[in-house]
Amino acid sequence: MVRVFVNIKELVQVRDRSIDFVSGAEMKKLPVLRNAFLVVKDDIIHDYGLMEDFTEIPADEVIDATGKLILPAWVDSHTHLVYAGNRIDEFVDRINGLSYEQIAANGGGILNSAKKLQALSEEDLYEQSKVRLEEIIRLGTGAVEIKSGYGLSFKAELKMLRVIRRLKENYPIEIKATFLGAHALPLEYKNDKQAYLDMLVQKLIPQIALEKLADFVDIFCETGYFDVKDTEYILSAARAFGLRPKIHVNQFTSIGGVQAGVKYDALSVDHLEVMTDADIQALQNTRTMPVALPACSYFLSIPYTPARKMIDSGLPLALATDFNPGSTPSGNMNFVVATACIKMKMTPEEAINAATVNATYAMDVGNKVGSITRGKKARLILTKALHSYAAIPYSFGSHLIEEVY
Repeated sequence: MVRVFVNIKELVQVRDRSIDFVSGAEMKKLPVLRNAFLVVKDDIIHDYGLMEDFTEIPADEVIDATGKLILPAWVDSHTHLVYAGNRIDEFVDRINGLSYEQIAANGGGILNSAKKLQALSEEDLYEQSKVRLEEIIRLGTGAVEIKSGYGLSFKAELKMLRVIRRLKENYPIEIKATFLGAHALPLEYKNDKQAYLDMLVQKLIPQIALEKLADFVDIFCETGYFDVKDTEYILSAARAFGLRPKIHVNQFTSIGGVQAGVKYDALSVDHLEVMTDADIQALQNTRTMPVALPACSYFLSIPYTPARKMIDSGLPLALATDFNPGSTPSGNMNFVVATACIKMKMTPEEAINAATVNATYAMDVGNKVGSITRGKKARLILTKALHSYAAIPYSFGSHLIEEVY
């Protein structure tokens, strides 16, 4: 199958070779070809260039992209899209004045989702989850990381991870699985946190490794959830089974989680709404990607990750949705890119880099997707006719995608 796109107004994120990520001032550089062509053969990017250099070739389909843009599909490196039901009642509670922490203390939050998920069959969980996955694909996402963490028991965590594996087998986009058993403390362990952590380390992680159900391990390192000592215990055990860390840190408080992530060579540290100078310094010159989740800040009305300060300090930054039922019930990466520009003062170039090449690093798929590069998978967004790629964050409430390939 040969598909040729011609007269592309802007072919965005064109890189002749794969790169790991861009940092600091380099994030403002977004390589673009204007009035371009793109050739896809058997689902792989085969060639591209300027229309003035285009020579017609035999093709099964030719798409005239006059006035339109093509960019690599979004990469969403942090989601919880496998979950049961919803938490709409808690949304209303927040409108009426309750905080995220107060809702959790009243039995809501993560424990509420866990109760619903434990009662749901694996088949029903798959059916609910595939609807969300299909939705984000239509919204332009071409690679996604999905976490467990709403099971909070041996059986339910495995159920979640098996559902993620089934999604991976049945859908064409890149999917990575993350084990997040240490998302919250189950009620039955509320007086013995160490016993729960021991169960994760001694029983669940070995079983997950045996069945090859996860690529990464995660933990919610936060005041009131799990501390740095807990985090190091989980990360150390998981590393022995080949699970690289991707950890939740600094959502509400800074307690040393960033430093723990760097110590254990975390692929990414995610959330980062609260960042001290020491946290920023700890990330400099490391291979750990900071990941911001601006839709979570929007939905919970909490501070945004200080992107401007971090990038100006020379750090890289990735963007992701945090798609989950409690704090970010949306997997729309277009909104994330727009919010990063509008609320975090990232430039369109920085935001697109953060949602493509840097995001691929944060879920270890940079050799497959995330840029217009020969040999990579053709996971593409074809926009409607647009002024430029800056229209994506500018027209934040409009659906600008014509087709997803």
